[in-house]
Amino acid sequence: MNKDLLFVSSLILIFAIWTLLRNAGIKKISPLEAKQRLERDNGIILLDVRTKKEYLDEHILKSTLIPLDVLTKEASKKLPDKNAPIFVYCQSGSRSVRAIRILLKMGYKNVYNLGGIGRWPYPKVSPVYKP
Repeated sequence: MNKDLLFVSSLILIFAIWTLLRNAGIKKISPLEAKQRLERDNGIILLDVRTKKEYLDEHILKSTLIPLDVLTKEASKKLPDKNAPIFVYCQSGSRSVRAIRILLKMGYKNVYNLGGIGRWPYPKVSPVYKP
């Protein structure tokens, strides 16, 4: 019994350390801080890395869409300033982390993880359906 508990505890500790190391260097930003900074600074890029369909269904006002699967190809065209602050979001937070890793490898300096759009408590843009 004690060996099993020690084994499980060790696995949990290893997973926690792996998660911390995996996300090292990724800066996070809360929705509140992001909203305040977006209201003050016009130079911030709000980047949505979801699919075009997800973006059309709902997105944060003034966000730029570059789906994760074309980010490497499109980033230099749509994000020419590698020093500009970029707040990245997706559906749940997983793709935004992957996108940030890509952007950092490409030389972007001020990239922040906003996480998933579900964390954004402020109004969003969504299509208006007319019956």
